[in-house]
Amino acid sequence: MFSSPSVIRFSLFRSSLTAGLFLLALLALPFGAAAQFSVRGTVVDKETKEPLPFVSIQVVGTTNGTASNVNGEFTLVLKDLPRTLVFSELGHLRDTLRVTQATYNTPLQVAMAPASVVLPEVKVNSYPFQLVEKAFRQLQSSYSRKFYGKAYYRQLTRISNEPTELQEVVWDVKSNPARIEGTAIAQGRYAAKQAATAFSNFSIYTRSYGLYDVNADSTKSLALLSPNTVKNYLLELKGLLDQDSSTIAEISFETRPEIKYRAEGTIWINIETNKIVRYKMTQPNFTAKSSNPNQKFKNPKLSVDMVFKPSDDAPVSPLDHMQVDLTADLVTGTKSGTVPLSVNSFTYFYDTSTTPTKIAYARPSVDDRDLETIKATKYDPEFWANNPVVQRTPVEDEVVASFEKKGAFGTMVKKAEPKADVIIRNGKIE
Repeated sequence: MFSSPSVIRFSLFRSSLTAGLFLLALLALPFGAAAQFSVRGTVVDKETKEPLPFVSIQVVGTTNGTASNVNGEFTLVLKDLPRTLVFSELGHLRDTLRVTQATYNTPLQVAMAPASVVLPEVKVNSYPFQLVEKAFRQLQSSYSRKFYGKAYYRQLTRISNEPTELQEVVWDVKSNPARIEGTAIAQGRYAAKQAATAFSNFSIYTRSYGLYDVNADSTKSLALLSPNTVKNYLLELKGLLDQDSSTIAEISFETRPEIKYRAEGTIWINIETNKIVRYKMTQPNFTAKSSNPNQKFKNPKLSVDMVFKPSDDAPVSPLDHMQVDLTADLVTGTKSGTVPLSVNSFTYFYDTSTTPTKIAYARPSVDDRDLETIKATKYDPEFWANNPVVQRTPVEDEVVASFEKKGAFGTMVKKAEPKADVIIRNGKIE
């Protein structure tokens, strides 16, 4: 069994549809699949031809959807035809794709046009504060709205640029317009190598971070979206984004110099609806401690990026995806001295609806242990085989291959067995 010399633990945060381009899709019909069509392709910038990561792709009239990966690639399974897909990404005009027929051929390429950026007019300094205040009040009044669905979470740890941990989890998720409220693990797998340190509960930052907490003391809150924005933050209106008949304000923020807690970033707000479109924050003096007294962290920095699903007919939107990253210099107390360390996690929310479930969702806790939770969940290789939600890039394939070469253990490198080779012993499938 793998036993890391130390475990890192953390304290909780304080914390018109455009006319577009209509295409006939070339689809691949999976062998043996009844009434299912798989569409795959790449999303790129129309002008630069560069791939666009994390583009939200939704099937109109359903809760089905996905997101492009870091290389702009996507795969989506459709139950029937015809269907219309909507591609949305902040900074680009929303685009549509009409899927009407099926054939086994090359992947699609969807080119999204950049949205125009308008320099803000000269306004009084209070204007960005007014926008944030309106967004906060709307978030506060809509906090009781609940969303139910699933989320795919991937976490990758690197020490000295060498991958040492890889975890993938699918959660059943309950959320509201500001945060995740609770999760229940549905599937999980992992791989790891012997390394100087390991992370026991990094997913807590995805599961616990939020833009607003109704249970927090509002008089002491250091959150950007709180009654204390003027007292705690400096704001600047950087530009107005003309996107899909809406105007999105881009506002940079940073804590005032006299505030000990440090945070900086950008928030994007729809000035017509007051909806938060995206929130990106970096905490440059994040506190991280190891259970190993011989290890310390220098220059730790944590960043959180929250993107909300595009919707025109609701006062608030559910989460689309979250990215949480940590970088630091790890002082090992050994001959190797100081080595770079990074943890990157990405969570994509899908099958989201407002229909309540009977699932028992657990709130995040500092006592949670991610790997123990995965190990306690029955591993199902069939679930992971060719799963369109699990989108690997060539880089991630190289990471998995490196675990295999180094004798990594766990379920990550195990593939689904062919059905003809299933062995049954004592009434159990092995």
